[in-house]
Amino acid sequence: MSTTTASTAPSPAFGTGAHSIRQLPVNLYGAVMGLAGMALAWRLAGPVFGVAAVIGEAMGFFALAVFVAHSAGYLAKLALHPDAVRQEFTDPVTGNFFGQLAISLLLLSSVLMPYGQAFAQGLWTVGVAVTLALALLVGSRLLKGKLDAAHMLPVWIIPGVGVLDIGVTGGHMPMAWAGEVNLMAMAVGAMVALVLWTLIIHRLAHGEPLAPRMRPSLMILMAPFAVGFLAWVNVFGQVDRFAGALFYFGLFVFVVVSPKVFRRDVPFSPGWWAISFPIAALANAAIVYAHAQGGAVLHGLAGMLLAVLTLALAVLTVRTLHWVFSGKLFAV
Repeated sequence: MSTTTASTAPSPAFGTGAHSIRQLPVNLYGAVMGLAGMALAWRLAGPVFGVAAVIGEAMGFFALAVFVAHSAGYLAKLALHPDAVRQEFTDPVTGNFFGQLAISLLLLSSVLMPYGQAFAQGLWTVGVAVTLALALLVGSRLLKGKLDAAHMLPVWIIPGVGVLDIGVTGGHMPMAWAGEVNLMAMAVGAMVALVLWTLIIHRLAHGEPLAPRMRPSLMILMAPFAVGFLAWVNVFGQVDRFAGALFYFGLFVFVVVSPKVFRRDVPFSPGWWAISFPIAALANAAIVYAHAQGGAVLHGLAGMLLAVLTLALAVLTVRTLHWVFSGKLFAV
């Protein structure tokens, strides 16, 4: 995961000195993904748990504000330090984080749909194009050969999950071509995520253990199943037994990786945002599944996951803002 070193220096002076916009990591788009996913979860929770709709809507606009702020900062980095952006993009690990930008566009299209359908449809279309382009790039890198097994980390799944998110966010798009795009995305995303998931598990089982700062990325292993559940339900319009199997395996992965992630020896960095969208996807899936199946146990599980998601993202937001305003995020 891309991280910065801690510093106690005063507020950053962009471009020169001990602080620079060059240090702004692309993986902070993970914050947009997590916050937008949480907004959608609270929107779903409204009719299921009877909570006020304004909660989810406010979170959605906060996610949009974070997207605008981070995009402005990253565009400044691109203008002032194009070599640093190029290095991030071509790196076999950090290059996968650009998939977070594409997923952010897709999720924000769903967040904004009630407020402007034409704009949301355009945003979704752009997100689809960027997502598919990045998926093609990942496939090309994978087949080039001679990949270092040490680089086969959970972040490689991000572009594949992004393709699945096309189906998650495009299920209600009215364009005539949207249905075929959603079906294609479901097929491509599922196979890409499955192949990469298998390769990553092999590396984790047989390679060196992940460094402590990398452990939050283990939560990404849950994403293909939680997102796959949502994509299946949106594309095919039903919560069937296969969808239920995807949900339960995603829940199993969450239980397995959580003790490895939530540890005192894992230092805070922007890489911690890797936990946000997978947990958000699982919370969304749990709410949809509980609503379809009924029962106090499933509703309780959905409520618990929503609470865990909200608490985790509140902590991450506060700590990230501290890094921003203390200058740690931009320390050279």
